[in-house]
Amino acid sequence: MSIAFTSRTYTQCIEGVERVDLGQWRFLLHGSGHVTFPDGHREATMPVMVTGPGTAHWTYRIEGPFRCFGMSLRGIGWRTLIGRPADQVADRLVDAAEIFGPEIHALHAELCRLETLEEMAAAVEPLLMRRLDAARRVPTAHIAFLRIVREWAASGDPTIDALYDAMQVETGMGQRQVQRLCKEYFAGPPNHLRRKFRAIGAAMRIHQGAPLAEVMVPFADQSHMINEIKHFTGHTPGSLRDAIDPVLAATLENEKFHFLPDVIPETVDLSGR
Repeated sequence: MSIAFTSRTYTQCIEGVERVDLGQWRFLLHGSGHVTFPDGHREATMPVMVTGPGTAHWTYRIEGPFRCFGMSLRGIGWRTLIGRPADQVADRLVDAAEIFGPEIHALHAELCRLETLEEMAAAVEPLLMRRLDAARRVPTAHIAFLRIVREWAASGDPTIDALYDAMQVETGMGQRQVQRLCKEYFAGPPNHLRRKFRAIGAAMRIHQGAPLAEVMVPFADQSHMINEIKHFTGHTPGSLRDAIDPVLAATLENEKFHFLPDVIPETVDLSGR
């Protein structure tokens, strides 16, 4: 269903950095705090909240004990479950009751009583299935768009013209339509999406031990690489290898957790070789 479930538990106050990522739907089962987004504005957390795909890294502070259950929503999952253009809710928190209705509070209360990730996923499933049954079907043209973006992203260091050409040949879409769909699904235009691919791919390779000289190839120079990685992950190349947040480390170690699993398949070699 283009959804990945996650769960986090901490025993004390935490402050951290969240890299640019997929759209998220989160239940705060214990704890509360605030998030500071890329433009500097701050928002208080809510018991159940949705965030669109981000445009850059953001920071958070949560007073513990903290426990969270959440779902990462890939492109089609976002469209069918949330239904709002991603760029309209990027870099902000949305009260999930606005989207799912007041029943979400009863589900939150139930999740607070559960212990395992498997139990929580099972508890959420009926609501997911009702939403999927009621949702409008994703247009065939949009499915083709997502496939072409996936292939484009997997081609190494792709050019924007290559994306436009492939879309025109296979779907007849013009540049404006491609730009609109990129914003609708990924919260930014093609060039911003390309920068995300490049920066997160580089961060993954650095964290996994690749030489900086090899990682730097798609960038103009070392300074450009450092700035782009910092913009999208909140870390420098040096800090990606030392003293990194364990949750961020897990997302960089496991290609299945790449920030756009619908767009960059798990089988793609992100090193570009």
